[in-house]
Amino acid sequence: MNFSEMGLAALLVYVGVLLVVGEIASRSRRDLSPKDHFLGGRELGVFVLFLTLYATAYSGNSLLGYPGKAYRVGFSFVMATGFMMAIIVVFHVLVPRLRPAAVQRGYVTPGDFVRDRFSGEPGSRALVASVGILMALALANFILAQLKAMGDVASLVTGDLIPYSWGVVGLAAMILFYETRGGMRAVAWTDAAQGILMGVGLVTLLVWLLDGSGGIEQITLEVARIRPDAVRVPDAAGCANWFSTIALLGLASVIYPQAIQRVYAAKTGRALSQSFAWMTFMPLATTLVVTLIGIAAIPRVELAAGVASDGVMPVLLREWAQDGGLGQAAAILVFIGALSAIMSTADSCLLSLGSLIVRDLLGQRGESARQTRMGKMLAAAVLLAIIPLALERDLTLWRLIELKMELLIQCVPAFLLGIHWTRQSAMATLLGLLAGTIFAVSLTLLGVTKWGGIHVGVIGLGLNFLVVVAVSTLTGSSTGRARA
Repeated sequence: MNFSEMGLAALLVYVGVLLVVGEIASRSRRDLSPKDHFLGGRELGVFVLFLTLYATAYSGNSLLGYPGKAYRVGFSFVMATGFMMAIIVVFHVLVPRLRPAAVQRGYVTPGDFVRDRFSGEPGSRALVASVGILMALALANFILAQLKAMGDVASLVTGDLIPYSWGVVGLAAMILFYETRGGMRAVAWTDAAQGILMGVGLVTLLVWLLDGSGGIEQITLEVARIRPDAVRVPDAAGCANWFSTIALLGLASVIYPQAIQRVYAAKTGRALSQSFAWMTFMPLATTLVVTLIGIAAIPRVELAAGVASDGVMPVLLREWAQDGGLGQAAAILVFIGALSAIMSTADSCLLSLGSLIVRDLLGQRGESARQTRMGKMLAAAVLLAIIPLALERDLTLWRLIELKMELLIQCVPAFLLGIHWTRQSAMATLLGLLAGTIFAVSLTLLGVTKWGGIHVGVIGLGLNFLVVVAVSTLTGSSTGRARA
């Protein structure tokens, strides 16, 4: 049996396991309330919570997009480890006050916090809807990126025994099945296994690359010989882009709807604190590793620019498998680990999207089973609408990440500032969000993605903050109800 056939067999076994987990999770549910389906009854313990946070944070973007970006730009992409660490730092600003309020007031979605914090103020309903729209668009973008990554991995590793389109459609159907059946429990339980597979697989692949290439020093010399620009110290614009990317991803990632919902789903505050303590070390064990994998691939493989470079990881796996025996088995393990990471993020986004549309956009609140069923159906409808977009292969995963973050980052003042500053008003927050979003989207549509190396979304956030502070200072607000 060759590598492609082994990859196909492993994929079929893996999908079968996911279906079983989904069914077990379905039978473990207590009821059909939004709290039970979307948050797993708020019963996630430290081990499962850590692994579901890990598997969700490191997704198809990490496993395909990051190595592809490192392959294209070289050692300067080491800053990716910095922005993943920044995420943990910013979480410590938000979570200590958000978690107690969530437990006390029964939050299910991010919009529940915004609604509670600015309740009764002029513009609060429009603010909740605006935050919901931006988050829904970001989740849809996230799902699109994962579908593309699933198709790429399945196609490249199985040697087109599973074509790209089949991988997108078939694996999307699997995610929809077990997420719909088991909700957050199925997602968290599968994430736990997926996180372990991903971590073991990545470290194993890096060890193979370093051993086969003579170590990091030899790799650096080879990269310098083949592509001198890949080892060059960044210029002023490059350094500005470093800090811009750290700000963009470090701030926006904290308000991922699926991440916020895991804060709500934690069994205890202690379990949440321990999970975040463990997450502190994961950028070194994951982001740095995938960056080095992308750099180590420069002397080994030759890929076209653009979208093709997202195939660095699968191409390396096929090369590794040519060693046969243990190498082939290890390559299969990494393949399943990579696919696991991708699917774990897609299912989390799909789960969050359903709850967000129902509660934050349609205004359906409470704990009725009808809301849960509506959330499932709407999430399925959005997934079906996204699949045709995923079949188009003209955007790199890294560019999809940037587009998503430049929208999501405009929601940051509503959360990070709103939870700490009692004078912040709903109208000021709404005006700031609209100003930042319009600025970033307008320049993007005009083909301007950066100014002096700074992302237009980060500049838009600066404008956003100025509007919020200025208008709040002039008008004032002393609500701050959601502050713990």
